[in-house]
Amino acid sequence: MKMIPLAVLFFSALAWAGGGSRSSDYTVNVHVSSSSTDLAGHQVLDVVIDAKKYELRSELSVGHLLALGDYKAKLVKDDHPTAYDSVQVYEFLFPDKTRPYSVVGQTE
Repeated sequence: MKMIPLAVLFFSALAWAGGGSRSSDYTVNVHVSSSSTDLAGHQVLDVVIDAKKYELRSELSVGHLLALGDYKAKLVKDDHPTAYDSVQVYEFLFPDKTRPYSVVGQTE
């Protein structure tokens, strides 16, 4: 009988310690207007973020298209090694996971 409460306590502690994604951290609104895949199976997206147009590429070989529409994301990498170079990565929040996307293009 004492095994059940200990197991519940153990798995509750694991769930709490696991962190997970807090939806309140994903404050960037991303509108995906085009979705395709490259030869390696990476998703390539045309998106609008804060009225600016970007091309993003998944860092994972997903092998399928992302549905068009609006998503929540957060900027997880924003490096500017020089005044003219930029390296940015956005992490999209999905109901069951997150996925990183690198900025590989921008247009006016």
